[in-house]
Order: sequence, then C-alpha cells, then structure tokens
Amino acid sequence: MLACIDLGSNSFHLLIVERRRGRIKIIERLSEKVQLGESVSSARNISQLAHQRGMHCLHRFKLLMRQYPIEKYWALGTNTFRSAGNAGDFVHAAKAVGIDISIISGVQEASLIYAGVINTLPSSNANRLIIDVGGGSTEIIVGQNHDRFLTKSLSIGSVSWRDRFFSEIKFGREQLLEQMDEGAKAARNTFFSLLPEINSLGWAEAYASSGTVKMLTNICEEHGYDQQQVELQALHKLKEKMAYFVATGRELSGLKEKRRDLLLPGWCIMVGLMEVCGIQTINFSSTALREGMLDFMIKNEKTLHTLELSNLPAVSCAKH
Repeated sequence: MLACIDLGSNSFHLLIVERRRGRIKIIERLSEKVQLGESVSSARNISQLAHQRGMHCLHRFKLLMRQYPIEKYWALGTNTFRSAGNAGDFVHAAKAVGIDISIISGVQEASLIYAGVINTLPSSNANRLIIDVGGGSTEIIVGQNHDRFLTKSLSIGSVSWRDRFFSEIKFGREQLLEQMDEGAKAARNTFFSLLPEINSLGWAEAYASSGTVKMLTNICEEHGYDQQQVELQALHKLKEKMAYFVATGRELSGLKEKRRDLLLPGWCIMVGLMEVCGIQTINFSSTALREGMLDFMIKNEKTLHTLELSNLPAVSCAKH
C-alpha cells in the first residue's frame, strides 16, 4: 500500500491506495481545511494557530495511516512551505509526529499536477491548458499528452487573495463588488505575463483542478449551467448574487459553508485567469497533485528512496 500527503496552503490531503495485480484501489481519501497559509503573504511566517491546526491534522493522518500496512508514503509541502520563513519549524515538528516532509518548487508542483490531470484524459494530439488554483499559488501548464511545453507556478491563490482583498469581517454589498473588481484586476495583471507564451503554444482544451475550482463548478451547476464546467459568462452573471450572499450571510446553492471565506477570492482569480487566457469554458478535473504523486511513486518504485527524475529533481520519499 502507498500513501500520498499533499500539504497545501488551504487544505491538507491524504490518499491511501492498494496495489493488487497491477490495479490501483483507493482505500482512504481524506481532506482537511487547515489554512496553513493564512496571513503568510503579509507576515511571511506560519502563524502559531495555523501551525497548531496543521499539527493536529498530521496527527490524525498518522493515526489513520497506522491502520494499514503502508509500505511507502510521500509527503510534499507546497507554496506555504516555499514562502514562510519559519517553514522549517513546521517540518521539524512534523518529523517528530513521524511524517517527513519534502518541500517542492513551484515547477515541480506543476509537473506533478499535470501528470495527475493528464493521466485521466484520453490521448490527444491537441495541446491542453491545465490549471490548478491552490490556496497560495496557481500552476499553469500547456502540454500534449505527457509532454509539457509550458510549466509555471505563480504566487496567487485563494487564501492569499482573501487575505489581500477580503480580510475585513463585515462588508456591504457595494463595497464587496468593488473589492471583487479590484481582486479580479490584480489577478489579470498577475496572469498577463504568461499570455505571450500561452498564445504562442495555443491550446484546444482547458482543464482546472483544486477545491476552488470544484466550489465554482458546483455553484454553476446548481444555477443551471453545464455539469463539471465553469463558464466565464456564469461567473459574471453570478457576481452580484455571490456578493449579496457574503454580505447577508445567507445560503448560496452549491456552496459548502466551510468554503464561504474563499468564494469571492476564488471568483476573482478564475475571472482574471479566464479573461486573460480567453477561456470561455473550463472543464473541472477531480484529479491533481496527489494523483500525480501516486503516478510518480509507482513509475519510480525501484528508486523510490531518491525519486530523482530529470523533470522533477531532488525530491525524496520516506519509508513508513
């Protein structure tokens, strides 16, 4: 059995699988909202409360892992671990729990995300645009089947955008609409630097993964739009309803309460990204980083202790 631990800026994820006769069976899939990246974009450090939430989550992960005969696990720290000055303290504390964390670069993260998404898609000779909107960073990849032509990671995510544009507790609807415009403008400015490269490569299909995209996909579906997709037109039409929902505290069809604080920053990022890249409709992918991690572990199991690969250098794997 193998386990993948994805330590994101918003959520921590655990995937446990069993391999039998060449087939993979998912045994456990667990996600917890930790928000380790809370305030990191401004304070440059993991807060004490976020540190505690993260440790509590890792304790629960470890207890669950002990219930199974896991041969190998791989725990990866992403944007918050790259950005926070005291990330080493968290890594050291996690080691005491019994979980060794490897910190990967944004390009390494994007490479694994691409593998996780592309492996679930049919083979195609057309270029695909793959996007993952995380809590602290957004990864953008253009590739064809297993070949990547553009692999980028930008420091823009739903948690950092919330802290930057929606940090106040109480808002009026009109003020929220203005801040949504500001957040979307800042997102457009961030993504604009990649436009020449994306346009030069071209793409035929666009896919996006992560909890933020899943949240927006569910909302679009609940309001009568196509399933498993996010439409730019839908985001614009739902803009005022979203602002009203946040301002009044009322329910919004398709939105889980635990995602309330990331609704508007998520809207800003997706609108900015889709407008810059000329995406009218983007398909939701339920697979991402941890599935890419699993794919990499299986393909490199003979050298699993080092996991050295030309496109994914210097990452390591620990024995359970």
